[in-house]
Amino acid sequence: MTDDPVELAARAAERRVIVIGGGIGGLVAARECAKVGMKVTLLEAAESLGGAIRRAELDSIVVDAGAESYATRGGHVRELLADLGLTDRVVTPNPAGAWLVGVPGVAPAPLPKGGILGIPSNPFADDVRRIIGWGGAWRAYVDRLRPPLTIGKEHSLGRLVSTRMGDKVLGRLVAPVTAGVYSAHPDDVDIEVAAPGLNEAMTRAGSLSGGVAQLLADRADRAKRAPGSAVEALAGGMSVLVYALADDLVELGGVVRTGIDVQSLVREGDGWTVTFLTDTAGEDAADDADDSTETLTADAVIVATAEPSARALLDTHIDALGAAGAAPEIEIVSLLLDAPALDAAPRGTGVLTMPGSHVAKALTHATAKWSWLRETAGGRHIVRVSFGAQGEPAATAALDDEEAARLALSEAADMLGVPLPESMLVDSHRARFTQAQPASLIGAAERRVAVRAAVQKVDGLAVVGAWLAGTGLAQVIPDAKNEADRLRRALLWT
Repeated sequence: MTDDPVELAARAAERRVIVIGGGIGGLVAARECAKVGMKVTLLEAAESLGGAIRRAELDSIVVDAGAESYATRGGHVRELLADLGLTDRVVTPNPAGAWLVGVPGVAPAPLPKGGILGIPSNPFADDVRRIIGWGGAWRAYVDRLRPPLTIGKEHSLGRLVSTRMGDKVLGRLVAPVTAGVYSAHPDDVDIEVAAPGLNEAMTRAGSLSGGVAQLLADRADRAKRAPGSAVEALAGGMSVLVYALADDLVELGGVVRTGIDVQSLVREGDGWTVTFLTDTAGEDAADDADDSTETLTADAVIVATAEPSARALLDTHIDALGAAGAAPEIEIVSLLLDAPALDAAPRGTGVLTMPGSHVAKALTHATAKWSWLRETAGGRHIVRVSFGAQGEPAATAALDDEEAARLALSEAADMLGVPLPESMLVDSHRARFTQAQPASLIGAAERRVAVRAAVQKVDGLAVVGAWLAGTGLAQVIPDAKNEADRLRRALLWT
């Protein structure tokens, strides 16, 4: 076919694309298709867009109720923010760092600085030895005396750390990090995915701690050439990105509909038919009697929902979906506190817990971490308490909102080491998520590759989102762009 721009534009204007799901992956993919003139309709089940990015109001203060930041690696998020004119909103966190609590017989202490995934480069460093003790430090030092490591001998982070450096490094340093970051046990984490380059560094150094030291040195060298924080956020909250994407999509001619319950996805001839329900009586209606059934047809469909609903839509079209990945149920309870005792940020920007020591897995002192939020809160404090992990249901799951807030307040007081009576609680918000299986889990990469290959065999179909791209905007955004580009090319040149 011709590459004449006029003909391509005319061809694009005839193509219809339906995007099912209004998280960041769906919004980015929809926008990419709308940018070339395609007619795009985005359908979202919830009443608001954003998926894992959610906003809440605590006594009129807008806060992030879900994802609060993004990784800067790759520059993909920054590129999108620049495209949307949001660069002036970018903020960096307080570098004070987090603390660790719940280690038996050890007082709460700052997380050691010189490590990767909790693995120390120097087990005798004061901040490491404070947590693992002299016995743990000497056991970890045995790593330097054992036979040299080579690439490919071990994929499991937990087994590697336990074998080389002992159970205290594993349980007291590494497990709290993987639980807090990946909601997973270190035995299930693939070191090649969670710490790219560490395997090669270990081979060069001949030991695990030596490999960590080399990789840290490499990162420091890169940081000198391109200084900046490993994570960033947006003043006003990450929902600023959601609204900017949605506004731009509409400006480009796209249609956004929320409160849409997609029932089925059917292949008909060269196109697709999507059937869905709309609630004509409003979201507070007592039953489904007022729901109206509608259909839309399109040349292509992009499925951008969470894994369970995506699989339900794709099951009849793809034979090689394989087994679903285990996805933990996570709850985040945000608390607005009038607590002067927190003014000094007694435990940095947050707290990780040793698994088994608390029912909460982590806490973020959000007003200590982000200066824009501290200014907005006007002397009050916002903390976010996280519950739930891989294979461990959230302790708040069976509680009502008031009970969940009380449990979060109790956990926050213990983790922060200050009394927090209920009289200090000004407001609270609870958010529940089905977290996509972390990309760093052993076998997850192979499963994602297999599903993506099967999807790409079906004409006019693409799938985006964290369950295939990996969690985090730094992975979801470039993946959504790539899949949208693949689909655009097929629609315009096939």
